[in-house]
Amino acid sequence: MDYDKLLDMATDMGYQLMYSGAEIYRVEESIFRLLLAYGLNEPQVFAIPNAIIVSVTTPEGHAITRMRRIPSHGTDIELLERCNSLCRQLCSQVPPLDEAQQSVSTLVRDLPQYSPSQVLMGYGLAPAFFTAMFGGSMRDTLCALICGVIVGVCQIYGGRLLGANGFFRTVVCSAVAALTSYWTVQLGLGDNVDSIIIGVLMLLVPGVALTNAMREIMAGDIVSGLSRTAEAILVASAIALGAALGLGAGQLF
Repeated sequence: MDYDKLLDMATDMGYQLMYSGAEIYRVEESIFRLLLAYGLNEPQVFAIPNAIIVSVTTPEGHAITRMRRIPSHGTDIELLERCNSLCRQLCSQVPPLDEAQQSVSTLVRDLPQYSPSQVLMGYGLAPAFFTAMFGGSMRDTLCALICGVIVGVCQIYGGRLLGANGFFRTVVCSAVAALTSYWTVQLGLGDNVDSIIIGVLMLLVPGVALTNAMREIMAGDIVSGLSRTAEAILVASAIALGAALGLGAGQLF
């Protein structure tokens, strides 16, 4: 048994799970069960949102450790489902390591990709429905759709200018959302600026991150839960700061 290759394969599986937005317990348990299936006793797995550490001891008493850093990521349900399915398959069938590594390496192949126009359509429809739910008029709903598309453009293409800094990107997108919402009402296209702004800002609310944070804290993964909670608080602060800047700029100009 090539234990280095086995550890690489298991760590790659954990990386894909974490990158897809899986919970910490799911990542740790998947790697743990995968290593057990290949005959290793008591593997040690530790994961936080931006790193995975896996350590095993071979039957000869030699300790091997792998660490992978996880870049900034979101949630990909399709990739998460593929990882879960493959992990169960590997644990039940235990194929040769080369075949297993090949299966893990092809997880991201042929993932469904949405065109920019489809993504922008989602950015427009989501705030339109939220604005209607928050009591906005039909005119407010149409304004929220337009503002949502503008925010979508900032999210998709603004990353090229702002890089991977999520805090400043959220501040800019929130400011754009508030400013465009304010202007649509000032131009007579909308009726209630509050309903439009709230609907558009729902695009930026870190709901999944906060939900996962609470779940991980209750599951005992305190470090990961606090990390995700801090991330959610930073995003919420960026939304508030950006909205204030956008409204202030709208009233000035």
